[in-house]
Amino acid sequence: MYTKEELERFPYFRRLLEENELEGLLDQLTGIVSRGHILGFAQHLITLGIPFSFSILDLDNFKFINDTYGHHAGDGVLMHVARDLQTFLGEKGVCGRFGGDEFLIVDMADTTYDACKTFFMGMFDGQVLRKNIPLGNVNPFITGTIGCAGYPRDADNYDDLFAMIDKTLYRGKTKGRNCHIIYVKEKHKNIEIRKIARRGLFTVFKGMVRQFDHVPGIHNKLQNVMPLIMEELQVSELYFTGLDGKIRGVREENLLEDASDIGNLLPNDDAFSTNDLETIRTKAPITYATLHQREVETLLVIRVGMYGQTDGYLICAEARNRRIWQEAECAILYFMARQLAACIRQTGETL
Repeated sequence: MYTKEELERFPYFRRLLEENELEGLLDQLTGIVSRGHILGFAQHLITLGIPFSFSILDLDNFKFINDTYGHHAGDGVLMHVARDLQTFLGEKGVCGRFGGDEFLIVDMADTTYDACKTFFMGMFDGQVLRKNIPLGNVNPFITGTIGCAGYPRDADNYDDLFAMIDKTLYRGKTKGRNCHIIYVKEKHKNIEIRKIARRGLFTVFKGMVRQFDHVPGIHNKLQNVMPLIMEELQVSELYFTGLDGKIRGVREENLLEDASDIGNLLPNDDAFSTNDLETIRTKAPITYATLHQREVETLLVIRVGMYGQTDGYLICAEARNRRIWQEAECAILYFMARQLAACIRQTGETL
């Protein structure tokens, strides 16, 4: 919780505290600055021409925490994250609660791209995120997605600056969350925010069926549905293995690497995912070695098969990316796996 002395270091808050009680400036639950005053602080700095980095942090899968452990645990997570964020930011700036599970960070010290990157690496190194939070008898693992832009580095007015952090947050979500995105004009200026919900699953499944039915042959079907998979899952490649245990790519057709023990990851299930490759080192050392060589960090595996028989596996393996796979994304790949299994039984082909 911010104290009066901590906020009075900044002229904007010093003036407010001359006419208001401290509690009127703070979010009641978390004790950091409330939405209106953290936004007002950013606008004040722009008025004075003072450089700063502006970031929005969205906690990943917060609804799951509320639904699984209850709203009391959700409140506990928000309070812990706010406290850790305030401590980590220190005297560099001020943080506030934007609303729900979103926080805003005004950092007046780390104003270059490289400085912001170092700052976020510390946040994601267990000082604020990617760590368990002890809450009595539960211990949820917390990650988040961050969008960041700088004044005047990226924008010379408040509206454009906020639009940029909104765009970069959206980009982080489409990459799978659990990451930070710092605005770079060449990469992000043309991003159009469609909202992360995208299309409904029925529409996606219908489109996949049409793409599958349009061409004959298992590999042709994979090629035909790949653009839709790239758009919906935000992946650059989809891998698969047949019963020979060799990884192939839908687009990278010449790829042929060993993943013969991948089935060990899901002996009694149809899906496996992780954003820490080390978790598979013992269970599937051959697959681990292959993926580690390709700098893979996040992995989603779906079994292709039906009636108790396995025909192979579909694999999303993202390099240098700690994304968290969402249930809807798993559902899309699972539906595709079932389509493939049905085709295999109808045609006698193999993956």
